[in-house]
Amino acid sequence: MLTSLKIDNFTLIDQLELSLKPGLNVLTGETGAGKSIILDAIDTVLGGKASGRLVRTGERKALIEAIFQAPAPVAEWLTANDIPLNGDGVRCSRELTTGRGSVRSRSWLNDVVVKKNQLEELRRLLVEITAQGQTVQLGSLDAQRDWLDGFAGSQQLQQRQVVAQAYTAAINAKQALDRRRRAEQQRQQQLDLFEYHAQDLSSANLEDPDELDHLKQEHQRLSHSVELQKQSYDAYQILYESDGSFDSCSDLLGRVEQLLSSMQRFDEQVTPMLDLVSDALAQVEEAGRQINTYGENLETDPVRLADVEARMSYLKQLCRKYGRDLPELIEYYQEIQVALDALNGDGQSIEVLESTHEQGQATLNAECLKLTKLRKKAAKRLESQLVEELKPLAMERVKFKAELRATTPQSHGADEVEFLFSPNPGEPLKPLTETASGGEMSRFLLAFKACFTKVDPIGTLIFDEIDVGVSGRVAQTIAEKLYQLSQHRQVLCVTHQPLVAAMADAHFHVDKQVVTDGKKKASERTVVRVTDLDATARREELAQLAGGRSHQEGIAFAESLLAQAATIREN
Repeated sequence: MLTSLKIDNFTLIDQLELSLKPGLNVLTGETGAGKSIILDAIDTVLGGKASGRLVRTGERKALIEAIFQAPAPVAEWLTANDIPLNGDGVRCSRELTTGRGSVRSRSWLNDVVVKKNQLEELRRLLVEITAQGQTVQLGSLDAQRDWLDGFAGSQQLQQRQVVAQAYTAAINAKQALDRRRRAEQQRQQQLDLFEYHAQDLSSANLEDPDELDHLKQEHQRLSHSVELQKQSYDAYQILYESDGSFDSCSDLLGRVEQLLSSMQRFDEQVTPMLDLVSDALAQVEEAGRQINTYGENLETDPVRLADVEARMSYLKQLCRKYGRDLPELIEYYQEIQVALDALNGDGQSIEVLESTHEQGQATLNAECLKLTKLRKKAAKRLESQLVEELKPLAMERVKFKAELRATTPQSHGADEVEFLFSPNPGEPLKPLTETASGGEMSRFLLAFKACFTKVDPIGTLIFDEIDVGVSGRVAQTIAEKLYQLSQHRQVLCVTHQPLVAAMADAHFHVDKQVVTDGKKKASERTVVRVTDLDATARREELAQLAGGRSHQEGIAFAESLLAQAATIREN
């Protein structure tokens, strides 16, 4: 229940504090007096669309604060969202700040900053605003399906959750199957590529990353074998065996060794030098022997040279083909061997995933069928109850049907729900928004809300001029219906009907006043004022609403309305 509303600098309201009561609260006043601004403020503080035009001209900030009692569902929601309770209530605040052609909005619940989507969630537990112009929402098939489920109660809502879970599972299974099929197609393509590469590289016998370097060295040796033989022979002659035209290095070192040996007999200091020469002689002799062996083993091998050149050409061609050098190519070959093992050993089979998807779809269809059965029962109850609610509203022979049509299973089930309406005998059932007149729509909305009083957790119902276009007995019936609703919920109603206003538990008059702007001398501003009417002022207001009578007649009529309302209350 909305207990108080505080508004600062919101459109034409400079400052306003309004205390609302349980039961039926009515707002009356001339057309354009600002009654809808009060409702706009309630809508805005609970997450409605914000714009710069909502901030009073000449001001930078607007502030709205609404305090609601917090019944169990609201208290549970606050706890779930880590918002502390404020006694037994919840204080909703919203600040709008203009600047640079835009508006910035901040919202709080019990002094905790919250996001817009949180406000929208809470709004569904606190307030519902109904207006005669609500034809867009009434024409929404999604909204009609949601209303039917809400009317049915907890069992149907729980089944709808089961359907939503089954739908999610079926979708996940379908996506997993699609991914696996795509992966299988990609796997086969990758497998074909890797098998081709593996076969290509396997025949190359790639093992040594340095094979090309070794082949290059061997190629150099084979292609210069004659020169190497001659040069090794010359080196051997110089080091070890001369042909007689000169002394070899070993001959010269041998003579030096003999001289130093002779010198050693007279001077021991020569010994280290003798050791060096002896070592050098031994190394020269060994080098000569190895060079001789190397030269003797060298031989020209045109066949081997051709093989080396062919192998080098083949390896270079492979490296160019795969865009890798030889060590990288060997590494790639090892990688595709591992990849082939993984691709040939696969994950979950397509057959298993197909079975899971089929089971998920079957479960979804079964749960949707259960939900459809529940909806059909709820539709019958809604049809019967709504017609009964409409009969006292001068619609004794109205027909109403909540029609279900099968659709593809979705998270909300496999039904499309449409409300069909026929206000006049002999007329076929048609979609509600195509059939009902303005007055009929007013009565339909009121009866519709009456059907939800036992299942809807919302504590405050707001009706914005839904009694427009009706009068006499129908207006009286609407007044009584609003009063009946107010016994179960707080009702806030904007009305021009004296019959409705007379039934109120609290009556507020809204009007525009021209006042002097304190910020600008000799400047006038229009402001909206709201007055909580006492008994005397209320009679005056009802007399004004009745119109077309002298003042005395109007007062007498107002008193008769109040007396009639008292009688209805007693009964």
